[in-house]
Amino acid sequence: MTSDAPMIECRNLRRTFQRGGPLRRGSEIVAVSDISFDVRPGTIFGLLGPNGAGKTTTVRMLSTLLLPTAGSARVAGFDVASQPREVRRRTGLALGGDRGLFGRLTGEQNLQYFAAINHLSPREANRRSAELLDLVGLGERGGSKVFEYSRGMKQRLHLARALLTEPDVLFLDEPTSGLDPLGAFEFRQLVGELKERGRTILLTTHFMLEADELCDELIVIDRGEVVAQGSPAAIKRQFGSATVVEISLREPREGLQASLDELPQVQHVEVGVDGMLQTVRVHIPSDQDAGPIVAHIGAEHVDHMTTRTSSLEEAYLTLIGKER
Repeated sequence: MTSDAPMIECRNLRRTFQRGGPLRRGSEIVAVSDISFDVRPGTIFGLLGPNGAGKTTTVRMLSTLLLPTAGSARVAGFDVASQPREVRRRTGLALGGDRGLFGRLTGEQNLQYFAAINHLSPREANRRSAELLDLVGLGERGGSKVFEYSRGMKQRLHLARALLTEPDVLFLDEPTSGLDPLGAFEFRQLVGELKERGRTILLTTHFMLEADELCDELIVIDRGEVVAQGSPAAIKRQFGSATVVEISLREPREGLQASLDELPQVQHVEVGVDGMLQTVRVHIPSDQDAGPIVAHIGAEHVDHMTTRTSSLEEAYLTLIGKER
């Protein structure tokens, strides 16, 4: 594998299931229809999409847990269907949740067990377990039983398990799902540090902030197909076609949302409250000026106003809304 070759290559990847299982053949369920993408070495690549879009199925195929129905994929230069052992030797997978960990064992014992499964010597298993517990911030809790861990601590232990064999590629499937804001922030920092250490990371997530902050490139999947691909900035430019005008008013105004909705340049209006101030968020086309909005509200009522381009979340909602 050359240094400039993609670390992950997918070509027309497809996965279907038989409704009712293999013994009761019914209609076909298409989990992944036709997905193609490349992931460059040392980058974080995101898979975004609604529930049921095919993100986890894609990860399971790339990590050799599922065979593709059609198409091909290579990870670290090896074919996932014909060379699964070579792929597993070079990848780590963190699916998260309570599954895959032994609650009655300590964090350190869990890692030592999985190290033994991966044919690490006892001495190497001890060294790697201690090293990784420190890396993921569990050094002081390695002797605690896993059933005592919080969800965030379990997510960190899943990550440590995925790193045991020093893989070239990490697959992280919704790693911050269910974490509180502080836990999610700390986990994102850890993922960023792993990228700095040279890891290639494929990340599935529902959280647009996470994708925008971490990903060098991403694809949006809907109904098993790629509907957009590019950097977060490119996705925002292409699909975030609105300017967002955010205004705080000194005094609440009745019927403001309905009256703004009637203006021809307004695409969307949200009215809320921030402390003592009424807030208005108005989406207008990117080539339009906010002047008519201010004039309609009355400049004398405006306490504060900002304008910005669409966020990744807003671009994503526009994109998925178009596809449905």
